[in-house]
Amino acid sequence: KRRKVKVQYQDRETAIRPDEDSIGSSEDAQIKICPPHPGYFGGLCFRCGKRQDEEDVPGVAFGYVHKGLRLGTTEIDRLRGSDLKNLLREKKLILILDLDHTLINSTKLHDISAAENNLGIQIAASKDDPNGSLFTLEGMQMLTKLRPFVRKFLKEASNMFEMYIYTMGDKAYAIEIAKLLDPRNVYFNSKVISNSDCTQRHQKGLDMVLGAESVAVILDDTEYVWQKHKENLILMERYHYFASSCRQFGFSVKSLSELMQDERGSDGALATILDVLKRIHTIFFDLVGYLSTCFYHKLLSRCLSTAVHKLDSSKH
Repeated sequence: KRRKVKVQYQDRETAIRPDEDSIGSSEDAQIKICPPHPGYFGGLCFRCGKRQDEEDVPGVAFGYVHKGLRLGTTEIDRLRGSDLKNLLREKKLILILDLDHTLINSTKLHDISAAENNLGIQIAASKDDPNGSLFTLEGMQMLTKLRPFVRKFLKEASNMFEMYIYTMGDKAYAIEIAKLLDPRNVYFNSKVISNSDCTQRHQKGLDMVLGAESVAVILDDTEYVWQKHKENLILMERYHYFASSCRQFGFSVKSLSELMQDERGSDGALATILDVLKRIHTIFFDLVGYLSTCFYHKLLSRCLSTAVHKLDSSKH
């Protein structure tokens, strides 16, 4: 039982971030002594096999990685350190992506307006076209519209960033949207974080990300959910495609769907942000070789500030 727990966790950790440094050899594991326990898998310490009890520090649950996985602070720090070395070797940063109003826009079927119904929006969404941008989530009674340029955005961003989805939506919804955005599962793998994973109600936090905060860029349309990480945040222009989205935010205008229009792709919001991310990536890796790891967060903040300032200047 003890060996089975250890092997299961090691397999899963390799899936998170394959690296020769991330998992010690079996001989190393035998030398280390519990407590402290590095973490638990299915209620058992994945090093010594001891069952977790009330006296043990529970750690942080990483259910999105694997159900029943809890990691202690020391193990989390070790994984993040290992991940950081891999990222720098591959010249990548971390990108945290919100879903609603950032990459997509969704609506409940019962919230579809009369004008949208008359235009046959449900019929258009029901067509089984994997290359389309309008989809029906049958089991959830919802329609989802992908933001223009999102597929190219993800493809190009994946060359510069290790990407996570982080949404305040529920798990089932997040997974369904991830399948639409990443049907071949090449961008996100298990890195889909939802509201049930959050450690603080109504707040998103980088404590749920198994990567270093010092190299994490956040793309989200809502600032207040990132109270502890505003320095890492790029505030995204909201995508309002459906009429219900306009109503939700108090806009008494026809929606894009009702106008039978959409954002522009090649020079729209996501294309613009992709250019910002490219600048951040270039500036960071031009300078990172001259600094120790303790200065990475300051460097990233400076990169974000410089790139976003150029974006703001270009709008005027």
